[in-house]
Amino acid sequence: MTRLVLVLGDQLSDGMAALKAADPDRDVVIMAEVAEEAGHVPHHPKKIAFLFAAMRKFAARLQDAGWRVDYTRLDDPDNSGSIPAELLRRSAHHKASGVIATEPGDWRLRAALEDMPLKLHMLRDDRFIATATEFEAWAKDRKQLRMEYFYREMRRKTGLLMEGDQPAGGQWNYDHDNRKPAPDAITFDGPLRFEPDAITSEVLDLVEARFSNHFGQLRPFWFGTDRDQALQHLEHWIAGGLPGFGDYQDAMLADQPFMYHALIGLYLNAGLLDPLEVCQRAEAAWKAGQAPLNAVEGFIRQIIGWREYVRGIWYREGPDYMTRNALGHTNDLPDLYWGAPTDMRCMERAVTQTAENAYAHHIQRLMVTGNFALLAGIDPAQVQDWYLAVYADAYEWVEAPNVVGMSLFADGGIIASKPYVSSGNYIDKMSDYCGSCAYRVKDKTGPRACPFNLLYWHFLIRHRERFRSNPRMGQMYATWDRMAEDRRATVLAEADAFLARMQAAKRI
Repeated sequence: MTRLVLVLGDQLSDGMAALKAADPDRDVVIMAEVAEEAGHVPHHPKKIAFLFAAMRKFAARLQDAGWRVDYTRLDDPDNSGSIPAELLRRSAHHKASGVIATEPGDWRLRAALEDMPLKLHMLRDDRFIATATEFEAWAKDRKQLRMEYFYREMRRKTGLLMEGDQPAGGQWNYDHDNRKPAPDAITFDGPLRFEPDAITSEVLDLVEARFSNHFGQLRPFWFGTDRDQALQHLEHWIAGGLPGFGDYQDAMLADQPFMYHALIGLYLNAGLLDPLEVCQRAEAAWKAGQAPLNAVEGFIRQIIGWREYVRGIWYREGPDYMTRNALGHTNDLPDLYWGAPTDMRCMERAVTQTAENAYAHHIQRLMVTGNFALLAGIDPAQVQDWYLAVYADAYEWVEAPNVVGMSLFADGGIIASKPYVSSGNYIDKMSDYCGSCAYRVKDKTGPRACPFNLLYWHFLIRHRERFRSNPRMGQMYATWDRMAEDRRATVLAEADAFLARMQAAKRI
């Protein structure tokens, strides 16, 4: 009897568990572009276009391989608007006995699938290197779930950058070599850009007509939209970007949104690239003398370390993880995150580049937009929705731990041992933003004081009871206590005034 085989927009891999469990001679693959998934947050138009075009091409790939595919386009008059409703519609048509699905990376969608009046066979997403069982075994009985130690287990499991039982070069982690300020010039020409083909152009017209009110610029559109293009992009970056990635991965330049970064998150997270093949290709470049060890190790750590780790945290903590707000922050997300004018050069650059590219690299996300949201006490749920909406590589499983745990400390310290907060000094050191900013990063108080300087101390003082005993933060409080009383009062008063302007929707 016929079964339906669900393939979601971020499951565009030939070896998906649901496909492996199905029979192309009797089962029917179901794929659908639906309004609910495109609009439950206002996704960036580039992200929607990327996924719809990639889905259409993947459906054609499956058909060429002998699968029957029922594909629903967004503008199909029979489109019922959601994944469960499409499955119900197709099930009635085929008189299907049930649905085979690979677990989604979104608790909301998983719950909706499990609530269907259809027999559902949900399979583990085995595209990740660590299973949920393996992560739980590693995490069990640990007081602190620090990524570094999990990463070492993944190195041992995969054999990547290993020499027997020891790490290549004698060190597990070369992070201390990967924190150089921005160089005078970037020698990499950035991500590989693809001219839209007929399928992609048709999708672009559809997205332009339906989602022009969403934040972000649809055109120019240059993402790859199939596996072959994703592999070409990877090779382009390995040759030109990887050698400089390690040294400058934390650096930021106002006119260089990509620096030496790989920009493969959207391809990995949609299933067009496999994490192990990507890491093996980077390792091969090191072995061939084409890239230094610190660059290759730093890149591989992001994939088999951080990416696998946040997936494990998301799965282990469950659906309520996204609702956590350990610091009790309730301020509304200011309009500058949606492109409203601001005098803060770093925020303007990060948000503008996000609007243009549906992308910002990890330090822009963590130490600019994330740092500001934490210091300003913004509601974590609103921040999560923003990150999920604006980035082409964002899905709940990867976005929630990065925002709730890493950026906002809203999980109370499951991921981070202390909040990732900084004054303007860090941004000044790692970027060229401050030199052209209306605020002065050297000013600690006064009308042109950098907002990060004011809000840094405001954050520490309003959360002193929680953090004063944290061994990594004691020196910060000792510095505050040595300040003159009148200066402390001025800092807090000016920070309060800044936050009041922000919440009153005035330009900041």
